[in-house]
Amino acid sequence: MTIADQIFEQAGQLPEPLAREALDFVLFLRTRHERGEWRNLMDAQSSALAGTRDND
Repeated sequence: MTIADQIFEQAGQLPEPLAREALDFVLFLRTRHERGEWRNLMDAQSSALAGTRDND
């Protein structure tokens, strides 16, 4: 059984208000992860382009 399956099984047993809270938390984790990847991309681009900005 995968972790996702285990989360699904456990969430299915929660009362509706707690299931909504769990969903909010999952969405928060996903957003945080995606922003982290975006930040890494921006940092990589900044360092790659640093020399071109100083060039007259």
